[in-house]
Amino acid sequence: MERTIIFATGNEGKMHEIRQILGDMDVKILSMKEAGISADIIEDGTTFEENAVIKAKAVAAMTDHIVLADDSGLEIDYLNKEPGIYSARYMGENTSYDIKNANLIERLEGVSDEKRTARFVCAIAAALPDGEVITAQGFVEGRIAYEPVGENGFGFDPIFYLPEYGCTTAQLSEEEKNSISHRGRALRAMKQKLEKRIF
Repeated sequence: MERTIIFATGNEGKMHEIRQILGDMDVKILSMKEAGISADIIEDGTTFEENAVIKAKAVAAMTDHIVLADDSGLEIDYLNKEPGIYSARYMGENTSYDIKNANLIERLEGVSDEKRTARFVCAIAAALPDGEVITAQGFVEGRIAYEPVGENGFGFDPIFYLPEYGCTTAQLSEEEKNSISHRGRALRAMKQKLEKRIF
């Protein structure tokens, strides 16, 4: 019987990334929508990990399958690690990332390169059918660019500059991004943990 993992998201960009990275596992990966699950989950944790666990457990209560959930965001050191866990809801739930990105660049006006340090953080939680919850995290360090650049990726990618690559994450190819991204790192760490436990 083919195993199924439900990923607690409706974000198509995220699902594409997840399928790329977990594609070689012998498992079917469904979004909540594809699994026919609808839930309005209140993410009231104080860390990325707490929010991922809240989401995974809430969806796991509605299915017998393994449920994965992630919480990720951008931490900008100069802005006291904002937007942090509020990244998706920064400036309001339905505000476009063009507006969010422009606002963050504006808030860093006049701030020098070395003070524009930032990181993408991703925490992933897996709720297993036996009730056990396991977690994994991934990070990628960079700086906030002076203007949005690049057409690839989504969210804050156009303003997240990687000094060692000389470009933003929105300028990387899909393969490059998956190999270094916070979600890629967290997913690979989670994949190892899952393979030990369930396969």
